[in-house]
Amino acid sequence: MQKTNSTENNNKNIPKISGVDLFCGVGGLTYGLKKSGIEIRAGVDIDTTCKYAYEQNNNAEFIGESVTEIDGETIKKYWKEGEVKMLVGCAPCQPFSTYSNKVKNKEKGDKWKLLNEFSRIVEESNPDIISMENVPNLSNKNIFQSFHNQLEKLGYTVTYQNVYCPDYGMAQKRRRLVLLASKFGKIQLIPKTHDKTNYKTVKEAIGDLEPLKNGQKSKKDPLHFTSKLSELNLKRIKASRPNGTWEDWDKSLWLDCHKKKSGKTFKTVYGRMSWNEPSPTITTQFYNYGTGRFGHPVQNRAITIREAAILQGFPKKYKFIKEGEEVFITRLGVHIGNAVPVDLGYIIGESIIEHLKSIGNE
Repeated sequence: MQKTNSTENNNKNIPKISGVDLFCGVGGLTYGLKKSGIEIRAGVDIDTTCKYAYEQNNNAEFIGESVTEIDGETIKKYWKEGEVKMLVGCAPCQPFSTYSNKVKNKEKGDKWKLLNEFSRIVEESNPDIISMENVPNLSNKNIFQSFHNQLEKLGYTVTYQNVYCPDYGMAQKRRRLVLLASKFGKIQLIPKTHDKTNYKTVKEAIGDLEPLKNGQKSKKDPLHFTSKLSELNLKRIKASRPNGTWEDWDKSLWLDCHKKKSGKTFKTVYGRMSWNEPSPTITTQFYNYGTGRFGHPVQNRAITIREAAILQGFPKKYKFIKEGEEVFITRLGVHIGNAVPVDLGYIIGESIIEHLKSIGNE
């Protein structure tokens, strides 16, 4: 591994690292890696509605194509001689999500061919470092083991672990699988940075945002607004307590499903977050009070787009739409809910830098 005098990572004893982000979305992983000092030059995603946010915030090129249409030569043009070449990404995770338990034949779905495409692009482009982030359930599936084995055959040392995001300073109870692979030797995530005594809380993350009433919009931030709740749902959220369930309500407010035996298992829907702990996992429908524990801790409404983005680690300044552009809440819900948490990208970047430092010191 060639050494350089680059200071762009604030690490003079390691080479410059440059990367390409597959399945980049609006740039959560890219932004986190850049925050750690790694340069991401391009992101690939079939969803071209992500282009503005990705390029506006990351100073990187957005390639609006499916990974099935990308070959190794396309990737390699973003790397330069003497740099550490990195390929990262998060293939769509819905088939193995805990929210998709009823999906049959999960490993036969077309989306999971995308993990094989990731493997193909690795073989064709031959990066030095790889990171793949996904849902924890993936780790015990055949398709993941095949991906893992293929990387080893290509000469990579591979490690992976399930991450509880609060352990690394994120204000969200998200659990993710993180795989790291290196041509230079053993690579692994840095040690946990937090524990139960100092987890980042919802209040620390969004407690300073402008308070909003049900249905109100901020005059300062077009993404800080809440859809108006129905009269019945307004009564329900007023009867909800942080981390409570619909069982706290008067029975006159119960839904029909709550009265059935099967409904007893859905305790987190129509729930309210707590100020004093991390948020639940931010899904693509976080703006809907009825789809999870997405009620604001103290205000009688669901969380806003901006609040969800912050809980995903995006800074308040992150631009998701052009100024004056119409806000499509379902589209932004997908953009934000499917993003890799920014701070997880940062931790991955820090881990790669520490790995290269250790190699350089050998």
